[in-house]
Amino acid sequence: MAEPLLVEVRRNGVVEAVHRFHAVAVRGGEVVAAAGDQSLTCFMRSSSKPLQALPLVRARDDLPDDELAIACASHHDTPEQVRAVRALVARAEATEDDLELGPQEGRPPELIHNNCSGKHAGMLALCRARGWPTEGYRLPEHPVQQACRDVHAEAAEVGPQEMATATDGCGIVTFALALERMAHAYSRLESLPGGARVAAAMRARPDLVGGPDGVDFLLMREAPGWLAKGGAEGLLCAASPEGIGVARTPRPRPARTRRAAASQHPRRPRWRDRHRG
Repeated sequence: MAEPLLVEVRRNGVVEAVHRFHAVAVRGGEVVAAAGDQSLTCFMRSSSKPLQALPLVRARDDLPDDELAIACASHHDTPEQVRAVRALVARAEATEDDLELGPQEGRPPELIHNNCSGKHAGMLALCRARGWPTEGYRLPEHPVQQACRDVHAEAAEVGPQEMATATDGCGIVTFALALERMAHAYSRLESLPGGARVAAAMRARPDLVGGPDGVDFLLMREAPGWLAKGGAEGLLCAASPEGIGVARTPRPRPARTRRAAASQHPRRPRWRDRHRG
């Protein structure tokens, strides 16, 4: 196994932190570069959103760039992003009360302000186009989530039953894949039915997909032709104009390790005593 990528954070020449990233690049089904463990498996979380938009774009040909981009978004609750979500909810002939997700901490209580509301609005629009019931669209047995499962398997070229599943933070199903399979899926995205349309909308409106400090937004803005979508815990999936798919994730994941370390402090009185003044 190749060594992970090491990223140092320095302040005035002093190293404050070192982050280790596992990463892989795939083109034409072959690994062209790797660092760390390319078989490392994790849940795609929000990096799935361009794949989750495929059933929507295959069912509807009436989506403008802003509505399709917001269906792929982890939005930052800007006025323009919220307007795009509302437009997609209206196209679904639904209401904000039909969104099956909870309020997001630190944001207004209305569900539309949740950063996954665009994806959920897209799933309602898919239900409307296919004649499926909207109630319970987030549940594993609903046709929406089964369609999302199938496009993940299609893009990654794995069997649907090979993917572990869990409930994402916004209530829908999330799928686990090895980094190499994630990169493979992104390398194939634009060759799949509807994939080019999804990619074009994200490239046209990266400002709706993420926020001004998001690595996916910055990559699409600064590197023309690239497609990118970040996920939870530092995951990033991307594809180059030449069809190279990339996936990378940090290990250990900083937020998790900080919380785990902090939780141990009260349980170690001798450690605490040694540091008393």
